Amino acid sequence: MTDSLISPASFAPSSPARVRVWDLPVRLFHWLLVATNLIAFLSSEEGSALAPWHVPAGWVAAILIAFRLVWGVIGGEHARFTDFLKPHQIAHHIGGLFSGKPERSIGHNALGGIAIIALLGTVGGIVYTGATMQGEAEGGLHETLANVLLGLIALHVAAVIVMSLLTKDNLIGAFITGTKRADLHPGVEDARPPAPLALPAAAIVIAGTTYGATVVDPLAFTPGAHADAGERGGGPEKGEHGDD
Repeated sequence: MTDSLISPASFAPSSPARVRVWDLPVRLFHWLLVATNLIAFLSSEEGSALAPWHVPAGWVAAILIAFRLVWGVIGGEHARFTDFLKPHQIAHHIGGLFSGKPERSIGHNALGGIAIIALLGTVGGIVYTGATMQGEAEGGLHETLANVLLGLIALHVAAVIVMSLLTKDNLIGAFITGTKRADLHPGVEDARPPAPLALPAAAIVIAGTTYGATVVDPLAFTPGAHADAGERGGGPEKGEHGDD
């Protein structure tokens, strides 16, 4: 009789408990910036089928950067700059890497925080030079920064994969689900949510940046408009290069 009361489900392995780490807005920002940069790179050649989308992709990147700067102040706990900018921990983190015993970090680790700032700054520089460049000198800087960004992205991806393997902590999956395994981070509680007015403030920033982009460039979000204007002889030369 006792055996009959035991269901097969009793033997099914249970999923490990999860702890909330990344809020939804910062995850959306991350993957949207990945997609935007991919489009910008693929559309950078004039003969590319995506070429008409190069300039709009650059302006979308500008909006995303503006959002991230604000979200770094009012967003969820681990999205805030104060949470992951830890220069005093860099030496300790590097020591753990060389000893083969890197410590798990619930948010960005010390080097990861520096990488985030470097990536944001480089994307910002690419957007700025793409929007303002005139002549070969600034165009060359725009291309140079784009190549620097490629290198930073490759280094960032490699570091994420290596740290995931060394710590057994799926960092890519965490930025998809927003959670990590609680058993890998004992004693860690769910991240504090964004500030109460964070979403309205972010929406205002996004709207304001979008409007500002159209003031600077009325054709900012019209695919191919700059190339068409250039062919008629009336468009700004900078539009042919656009923003990454």
